[in-house]
Amino acid sequence: MHIAILTFEGYNELDSLIALGVLNRIKTAGWRVTIATPSPKVTSMNGVVIEQMSTLEEACTADAVIVGSGIATREVVEDAAIMSVLRRLDPSRQLVAAQCSGALVLARLGLLDGIPACTDLTTKPWVVAAGVDVLNQPFYAKDNIATAGGCLASPYIAAWIIARLQGEEAAASALHYVAPVGEKEEYVERAWRNITPYLPALTPEGV
Repeated sequence: MHIAILTFEGYNELDSLIALGVLNRIKTAGWRVTIATPSPKVTSMNGVVIEQMSTLEEACTADAVIVGSGIATREVVEDAAIMSVLRRLDPSRQLVAAQCSGALVLARLGLLDGIPACTDLTTKPWVVAAGVDVLNQPFYAKDNIATAGGCLASPYIAAWIIARLQGEEAAASALHYVAPVGEKEEYVERAWRNITPYLPALTPEGV
């Protein structure tokens, strides 16, 4: 099971790396989480350099994909080479999620047609201009497409993916591990209030 987190130049560390950490709480054989980049290295909005773990092409064949956020997302959606590759994303065969400005990428790919989205307040006008209704909530999903708004909503996307691919118990365990001490039950309960309305009635072991 491969989960790819699309991470571009100027990426937001909280969006890509928190999701990476939560997703890697799963230790099942074959479970693989990668940072997928368009180049061998990318530098974050705060100067953190990370190396490519998988390519964008590999991400398009992954079981689940998270489109990360950053300060250069408007440049990403104008990059014909990147967008040409990302047009291979297909919610009919994979989970596709977007964090904050990643929603703009999904909108420009046409994946949010008729689907409202969550995003950060800075990105909201751009997503609205792309013809997508923006919700005032941290998480929303329909079928195999999910979006989250606000950096600290990234665990919600990670938990949604884990719940869909490994079950709700595994997702709750991952959230409980990363939650603040003394607030674990409260944190997990709040997370589930935001996630469970968008899970299938019977969570499958795969997409």
